[in-house]
Amino acid sequence: MSYPQRLRLARQRGLALPYARALARLRSPQAIQDFLVDLPQNFEPDGDTARSVQSTLAAGCAHCIEGALVAAFALWLQGHPPLLLDFSAHQDMDHVIAPFQIAGKWGAISKTNYICLRWRDPVYASVRELAMSYFHEYAKGPRKTLRSYSRPFDLRTVPTARWVNLPTDCWEIADRITAARHYEIVTPAEARRLRHRDPVEVRSDRLTVFPIPAGKKRRL
Repeated sequence: MSYPQRLRLARQRGLALPYARALARLRSPQAIQDFLVDLPQNFEPDGDTARSVQSTLAAGCAHCIEGALVAAFALWLQGHPPLLLDFSAHQDMDHVIAPFQIAGKWGAISKTNYICLRWRDPVYASVRELAMSYFHEYAKGPRKTLRSYSRPFDLRTVPTARWVNLPTDCWEIADRITAARHYEIVTPAEARRLRHRDPVEVRSDRLTVFPIPAGKKRRL
């Protein structure tokens, strides 16, 4: 699909022209991931947010679900369905990614300030395989915390006005992916047997894309 075609689709689906141009320029899933890496982290200085695609681009920053919405929309412009995948964690923050398929294999785009819960190449045979690729690095301190993943949620089931250019927060989307069917990754017994991360692994958490402001909570 050409740039003019992607631009026309972005406008038809509700994005204002400057933001439509920004996403229409992205020609591949890799380019979307690069765009999100460069987008500053939203540390929510004024409280929790779940901005729409347009509001996120206007603000010029994003955290995980906001980045996933932007990625899903950009993937949609490239001919992929706009999907979200929710990760549920134990005593840790949940995370949201934008999965996609190429030649029948699953990959994912992810907005995170940390080094591990990021891009996945499309080499995974199933959504479960994709989710499991995040298991060992999804952690808080020494504990591995990922417990379940959702069925992919297709944003085409929601009117674009409720997630593309909504001027208020998209809490409906957050609630719906949280309520979607989730699949257990480990049983309680298996969770009790998990090896804690060693000190070197824990120290890797200090490496972030953007410095965390003093007094701000951890944000994936």
